[in-house]
Amino acid sequence: MNSIIKWLGLAVTLIGAMCTSFNITPVNVYLLNLGAVLYLIWSIRVKDLNLTIVNIGLLVIYGSGTVYRLLGY
Repeated sequence: MNSIIKWLGLAVTLIGAMCTSFNITPVNVYLLNLGAVLYLIWSIRVKDLNLTIVNIGLLVIYGSGTVYRLLGY
């Protein structure tokens, strides 16, 4: 199961990055959020503190951007 979560997180994150490079918004932010959630789940399951902290940080950044966009700024 860990392997599936890890590879799914990779695929979703790469698709989100591709959407960012082609300026496909807001889908890119949603995909990057999903990728960060998947990697966060995986990092907790494998007990990797460094990746857990990185993905929490990414979720705070992406989540802030999502809220900012939804509020219309």
